[in-house]
Amino acid sequence: MARAATTTDAFNAVAEPRRREILDALAQQERSVGELVELLHVAQPVVSKHLRVLREVGLVEVRDDGRRRLYRTDARPLQEIHEWAGRFERLWEERFALIDELLDEMDESPDDRPDARGERP
Repeated sequence: MARAATTTDAFNAVAEPRRREILDALAQQERSVGELVELLHVAQPVVSKHLRVLREVGLVEVRDDGRRRLYRTDARPLQEIHEWAGRFERLWEERFALIDELLDEMDESPDDRPDARGERP
């Protein structure tokens, strides 16, 4: 039985670490497959396979430049991921605030800390 495609949207496409590496490299500048192979130390067929997936979900565009094909990112499909992750921002901020409070408590001078019985001096 044929395996179902797992990369039908940007969420699934960026779930693969190697594709995120490619996106990071392309976010800096346009690059050819050969440049990506050299930069990432990955075989050309592997890079080409990942670029195909990224193109299919719209995260990468390609243009011809003479005999070379240059790839660049198209961040628009990442907007959905950004909006989804943004829902968790409040949760993260609350957790970081709790950590800050804990660190502040730990930073108190030794004279202000409770002793072994929980009593303050």
